[in-house]
Amino acid sequence: MTRSSEGPRSQSGGSGGGSSGTRSQAPKNAATATNNTNRMLVEERRRKILQMLDEQGSVMVEELSERFSVSTVTIRADLASLERTGRLVRSHGGAVKPQVYDMPLGVKETLHRREKGRIGQAAAKMIRDGETVLLDSGTSTAAIAREVKALPLRALTVITNALNIAMELAGLRHIRVIMLGGMLREMSYSLVGPHAEQILERFHVDRLFLGVDGVDPEVGLTTPDVLEAKLNALMIRVSRQVVVVADSSKFGRRSLSKIADLDAVHKVVTDRKISAEMVRALKAANIEVVIV
Repeated sequence: MTRSSEGPRSQSGGSGGGSSGTRSQAPKNAATATNNTNRMLVEERRRKILQMLDEQGSVMVEELSERFSVSTVTIRADLASLERTGRLVRSHGGAVKPQVYDMPLGVKETLHRREKGRIGQAAAKMIRDGETVLLDSGTSTAAIAREVKALPLRALTVITNALNIAMELAGLRHIRVIMLGGMLREMSYSLVGPHAEQILERFHVDRLFLGVDGVDPEVGLTTPDVLEAKLNALMIRVSRQVVVVADSSKFGRRSLSKIADLDAVHKVVTDRKISAEMVRALKAANIEVVIV
């Protein structure tokens, strides 16, 4: 009797448990299948975005939104994800190919414009009356030049190798502009080479504002052009203080030519998107980090 009474209870319990498990398992399987499908759709869309970028050189958010019938918010999330993996660089309203080689100045000016504006403003406030400052070529240093014009200074000497920066400051009576000679790099409107180096060697500078294309804790400061890197290294040697001005996209990136190790830098001015890990690495190298 005992065995026969236990048998049905055990069988009923097993059957009931199996039925309940099947019912609870079905929604989970459906949710998993849906997630897998969504993930595949996202990956396929991002693959096609990269294909378009490779063919066109640049893509726009509105264009991608219409092409894939998704919101602009979704496209911006796609671009942000691809930028984190180094597959592209976000620009104003879209994205461009990653910077393996140097970009034209006109393209660089469209990237991270708000961040560069804040960086330029913060860096310009470091300049004191009567100083001699050196402004490297680049869009972040050009932002400093625009802010310098509004500073309440009686006298300032600016040395630069950038045509656009010299033109920005031309005609201001209280600012003396010294232009380095050399070979013109049309991509950046900058002067480089032996002639620029020979002129620069004669100066002693209070403060250098250096724009770079890559900042890596292991490699240091980098730029795409070999001659630019050599001139930048000399700029560091003739300056009492070195201030690197770079938006957060430059950190963790390595470009072709090394300028110097991180221990050559005194300050870094960047934007709020820089990672906490990178900030710790910079501070470990005894660099003051200014985040704007």
